[in-house]
Amino acid sequence: MLTSKQKSFLRSQAHHLQPIFQIGKSGLTDPIIKQIEEALEARELIKVSVLQNCEQDKDEVAEILSEQEGIDVVQVIGKTIVLYKESKEKKKIVLP
Repeated sequence: MLTSKQKSFLRSQAHHLQPIFQIGKSGLTDPIIKQIEEALEARELIKVSVLQNCEQDKDEVAEILSEQEGIDVVQVIGKTIVLYKESKEKKKIVLP
């Protein structure tokens, strides 16, 4: 679980990032979750965009992702979710 200071730091780091995943009509499927986990292992901090035609609510998508092991939801703003997971091999971000 992240502290508010760590979340603030990660929000500032994520500000310039573009969403690398889009959750669309089919919703959050197992292959997409696996790809998100792989991207988090490589990058540690990513943005996911929830499209308007997605049948799941953005908060529901964030809830499902936060239930995955090690994934922390940093922020849900608009239709964008910021995710963080500490990398096991390629640690890049040092949290305060």
